[in-house]
Amino acid sequence: MKYQNAAVILPEEILSGLRAYFQGGLLYIPRAEEKKEWGGANGTRQYYAERNRLIREAHRQKVPIKELAARFGLAENTVRNIIYRHREGSPPEERMREGRRKSF
Repeated sequence: MKYQNAAVILPEEILSGLRAYFQGGLLYIPRAEEKKEWGGANGTRQYYAERNRLIREAHRQKVPIKELAARFGLAENTVRNIIYRHREGSPPEERMREGRRKSF
């Protein structure tokens, strides 16, 4: 991050307005863009959604959890979570209650 002198880049009216709230220090001004969802910018969210869909589909076709775990490089518990979380019909955030996970 490059620091710039506000007196050089801001009009005097804005600068004097800022001085009413803040003087003589470093002030961070964030960009005016919306925050993107997790994995939305680089395709990670889509990658995991497709992987999880493939896992659920294979499980419906009676592929054992142990085989799915080996095929996708996941722990068996992770495969179970993917399968049963989908069955419950709600994302994990909605099942969080006071810092504890609802049991399946």
